[in-house]
Amino acid sequence: MEFRKSTKADIVKIMDIIKQAQAYFKEQGIDQWQNNYPNEEVINNDIENDDSYVMLDNNNIIATTVISFAKEKSYENILDGKWITNDDYGVIHRIAVDNTQKGKGLSHKIIKYAEEVCKQNDIHSIKVDTHEQNIPMQNLLKKNGFEYCGIIYLEDGGKRVAFEKTL
Repeated sequence: MEFRKSTKADIVKIMDIIKQAQAYFKEQGIDQWQNNYPNEEVINNDIENDDSYVMLDNNNIIATTVISFAKEKSYENILDGKWITNDDYGVIHRIAVDNTQKGKGLSHKIIKYAEEVCKQNDIHSIKVDTHEQNIPMQNLLKKNGFEYCGIIYLEDGGKRVAFEKTL
């Protein structure tokens, strides 16, 4: 397994994995990644911003994520809690694993890779938000040492639970 930055040529496969995740959330009754989000435009912007990564197995894309160092406007106001740090931070967005690869611990590997990218950039904190009904993601974060910090609201008004881990 290896990671690399995503390219425009990867968009079709990334969107295939994203659509699988959207279908899973819909089946589970989780109102996350619905209403045509994320879409090709979002993924294209991730790639243009140099924040999009893919995980490969034998040159086949099996997972995708975003690791960003841009400040999240929605993280400025946190309710019912507080961030652990106020320092520079990395953000993990859009972790998605191909359905044929689930159950192999790939999301855990994505988080570990994101931690390494942060350390290489002299960043010692990672923040993540997820839907309050996305219990599998919340459990993954907790298993990987993230601490619940509070509630944030996205620019579209969506409520998310927020986590942080210091490195």
